[in-house]
Amino acid sequence: MTVTPQQPSEGTNNRHPCPPVLARVTRILAGAGVDAPRTEAELLAAHVLGVPRGRLLLADGLTGDQLARLDALVARRAAREPLQHLTGTAGFRHLELAVGPGVFVPRPETELLVEWGIARARGSAEPLVVDLCSGSGAVALAVAQEVPGARVVAVERSTAALAWLRRNAADRAAAGDRPIEVVEADVADPALLGELTGRVDVLLCNPPYVPAGTAVPPEVAGHDPAEAVFGGADGLAVVRPVVAAAARLLRSGGALAVEHDDTHGRAVPELIGADGRFDAVSGHADLAGRPRFTTALRRPEHVPSGAWQTGSS
Repeated sequence: MTVTPQQPSEGTNNRHPCPPVLARVTRILAGAGVDAPRTEAELLAAHVLGVPRGRLLLADGLTGDQLARLDALVARRAAREPLQHLTGTAGFRHLELAVGPGVFVPRPETELLVEWGIARARGSAEPLVVDLCSGSGAVALAVAQEVPGARVVAVERSTAALAWLRRNAADRAAAGDRPIEVVEADVADPALLGELTGRVDVLLCNPPYVPAGTAVPPEVAGHDPAEAVFGGADGLAVVRPVVAAAARLLRSGGALAVEHDDTHGRAVPELIGADGRFDAVSGHADLAGRPRFTTALRRPEHVPSGAWQTGSS
């Protein structure tokens, strides 16, 4: 879609009131099939003006230069470039994370998984939390911010995503949050985090899980890294080694939460249950009522029958 710039007729110092500008941008975005076009129009205008969205209508309007910049951003959004790539940030719980090409943009539904993990982590005085397939660091950094006593380890293999992860980790440490540990590794490595075997209190993961060949929105197809979206033919190619890693890393009673596709409401709980090392396997829905993540607790190690125990005769 071509967006015609609305240039001022008498120089660049004229102010263009926000309400008509927002109405025009909303129509353009709606015509391009963008969800919540009014909200996105306001977010783009607030970004250009450098004000919070809630104060947008109190602004004096846009100068000609600002209007030209907004029109350029609207044209890109109408072409279905992600809003977060245009603003350079993605909100996640209480964080503003830097995102852009090469890293998966965190989604609101993942906040539910994090909320569950934070509640579990708060049950330990100094919890050890691991975030696999960390991407931008959204999960790890949210835990570090909201559970200040936690040691948080974030694992990612993608070079491009690691750059964003390290940037966000440095930004949050500079802001006063407890620094997280960033590890470059593949979750399929059987020796992953070997030094933490049997010591992890909470393991969280938002892996690539969309089955190959599934139609996805233009923002995902054209901009999110495919390796962060698709999980093999059945969508479980990464989930399987994640479950194996969790069984090895978690202490007895340690907690696991894995996000998954809404078609995996039975498959992932069954996969975790079939491992044999977990109890309390439970599926959880997102705010739309769709299956979204599965949780479980690490079963205590089995003591063979007849094994010698203290006090036996």
